[in-house]
Amino acid sequence: MRTPNKRNALSVLTPLALAVATLGAAQVQAADKLLLKTPTAFPSKLPAVGTPVVKLADTLKMTSGGSIRMKIYEPGKLIAPSEILDAVSAGKVNSGFAASANWQGKMPAAAFFTSVPFGPEASEFLAWMYYGNGRKLHQEMYDESGYNVKAIPCGMIPPETSGWFAKPIDTVEDLKGLNMRFYGLGANVMDKLGVGTVQLPPAEIFPALEKGAIDAAEFSLPQVDQMLGFNKIVKYNYFPGWHQQTSMQELLINKNTWNDMSEQQQSLVETACKSVIADTLAEGEAKQFEVLATAKERGVEIRYWSDEILSAYQNAWDEVVTEKSAENPFFNKVWQDLKTFREGYDIWEKHAFLPRNVSER
Repeated sequence: MRTPNKRNALSVLTPLALAVATLGAAQVQAADKLLLKTPTAFPSKLPAVGTPVVKLADTLKMTSGGSIRMKIYEPGKLIAPSEILDAVSAGKVNSGFAASANWQGKMPAAAFFTSVPFGPEASEFLAWMYYGNGRKLHQEMYDESGYNVKAIPCGMIPPETSGWFAKPIDTVEDLKGLNMRFYGLGANVMDKLGVGTVQLPPAEIFPALEKGAIDAAEFSLPQVDQMLGFNKIVKYNYFPGWHQQTSMQELLINKNTWNDMSEQQQSLVETACKSVIADTLAEGEAKQFEVLATAKERGVEIRYWSDEILSAYQNAWDEVVTEKSAENPFFNKVWQDLKTFREGYDIWEKHAFLPRNVSER
């Protein structure tokens, strides 16, 4: 039998080796690809509230060269907004986009990581989250509660309006007996003042107002509220948004999925979320004054809460936070940390920032 010479052997083996190497590279590339199936709690058409997850998907696709993709599911299309946390934790989906205040019924401290009544504005909130203990406590809350998720800040909006009412609210007594859609820790404040609060998803607020199931509602930024048509039914829009001076959204990723991701993939997701925070905050700030400037044309009366009513809200909030701190150790832990940070920040704020009207100093 003739033994093949080296040249003939190489001519056979080289294409085979190349084929194996090519297949191996393809398999590695395929293994590195990540699809995040992401139900969202907010309709993606709503600016600054629903658009962050769309911007996140676009940013991840571009910066990763297509190796990280997101498939977004509108509220209720795959999973109800109220079920997102449990679904991500259990691995039914590998990610979800929402706001942590949605889970305050499960974890009382959760609302702190969305918004805080009479709390920090966006810059101070971000300072606490990224350079204080905010992110550490945010993740600790989920870990200690047994949720198998990685939590990442991933969207932020400026102050909201503080509600739409069918009639003027001139005194604290005028609030008593109203049924109102309200969100987060602010709902506990309104309950203290005799308001019956309910938490409704965006799509259900207008029908509830129209049918008279609720008398008043708060939801989001003036631009968003206008899109939802609240002004067609109730005409008195109150400011300031004492209950949500800023509002943060979060991306939840199943912890197993997160741990299987490469460091580069994790870094891309973290960086993309920071980009989304900057973009949505800028969008939110840029789009509101046009709505307020034309409010009168739509029959809307813009009102500012009296000192008496704002003081009542503040006093009720002090009661709420004291009671909840006594009931829940982790709530108290987060509150004390945020409170200490804000006391330190207050020194900086008083010295560094110029008031809009210098005569106010």
